[in-house]
Amino acid sequence: MRGIEEFRDLQNEATEWRRYLHRTPELEYGLHNIARFVADKLASFGVNHIETGIAETGVVAVIQGTGGDGPTIGLRADMDALPIVEVSNKPWSSENAGKMHACGHDGHTAMLLGAAKHLASTRSFKGTAVLIFQPAEEAGRGAERMVQEGLMERFRISQVFGMHNMPGIDIGKFGICDGSIMAALDEFDIIVKGKGGHAATPHLTIDPIVVAAQIIVALQTLVSRNTDPTEALVISVTSIDTGQAYNIISDQIAIGGTVRTLSSALRDFTERQVRICAEGIARALGAGIEYKHRRLEPLTFNHTVETNQAIDAARSLVGDDAVNDKIKPILGSEDFAYMLQARPGAFIFLGNGPSADLHHPAYDFDDEALPYGIGYWINLVEKAWLFDR
Repeated sequence: MRGIEEFRDLQNEATEWRRYLHRTPELEYGLHNIARFVADKLASFGVNHIETGIAETGVVAVIQGTGGDGPTIGLRADMDALPIVEVSNKPWSSENAGKMHACGHDGHTAMLLGAAKHLASTRSFKGTAVLIFQPAEEAGRGAERMVQEGLMERFRISQVFGMHNMPGIDIGKFGICDGSIMAALDEFDIIVKGKGGHAATPHLTIDPIVVAAQIIVALQTLVSRNTDPTEALVISVTSIDTGQAYNIISDQIAIGGTVRTLSSALRDFTERQVRICAEGIARALGAGIEYKHRRLEPLTFNHTVETNQAIDAARSLVGDDAVNDKIKPILGSEDFAYMLQARPGAFIFLGNGPSADLHHPAYDFDDEALPYGIGYWINLVEKAWLFDR
């Protein structure tokens, strides 16, 4: 058992990296400074091989163990920030206006760099560790693009693992579950087409606002009356766009929103039923619709063998009681799901304590969590051969 005290010597250096990254956030695929910083650090550690430019600014490093044959295990950290104005007032606050690390990707990158330094210096494991530093998790589907560019095949990855910090979970604790751990994300747009006119003569119009209001309310019955209450479905209408004048009934209105599901069957059902619901209400009230549905992030699904592998690595670090292996799935989405579609693996949550929520302008990654993430990655690599398929 390699407990947390073995990895605290990396905390000060990892904190310096993390705070530098926090001060210099970049968005989506434009991570030129961050990618250069990561590649330079990896080179200084003496890893076997580094490739840059995957999905534009992605970086991949290979470390070969000296323990003999074993699996090739992929470890992924995301690097991009969000277009948010920071209000944390920390000494290391963002120096790039309108950009901030409001999701902790600075911490994720620093933890994987810490693991890289240790693994490259000791190499006391079987097989190969492939360290994946990914761009564009927040909005650009960077994981999907890395997979499409042949990440898994080029580096012969047999398993892949991800980790995300989580406010509300205590520092030093982990959360994970087998199967669905984060939701699939879809978006929809509905344009309701009626007949415009003067607000004083609504009887001469087909008011699309009234039709849209009926649709918005009816969509919630898909959750409350058409879905098994033991299954999770969230339908949120998040935008409404129509006319600007008080005395005019517009001839159309656009509404849009998101659907989040934790099963493929429910995802298929909802995609069909949102359209059917909107078309039926519009037709009954004399209107028509245009409908678009976009599937964005797939379901983040943990595979059983790799989930047990992740649980073992975390418990070896912090003990049984500090790892919740039946955490409730989260209805947020995560593009690491694309990597889990390409290879078996698992996604785990790392406690960030009582910080502000993810994507909040006052959020900050807690540097006390760094050695726990570093230690988890190292344990995972060093014990991977025990779970080799």
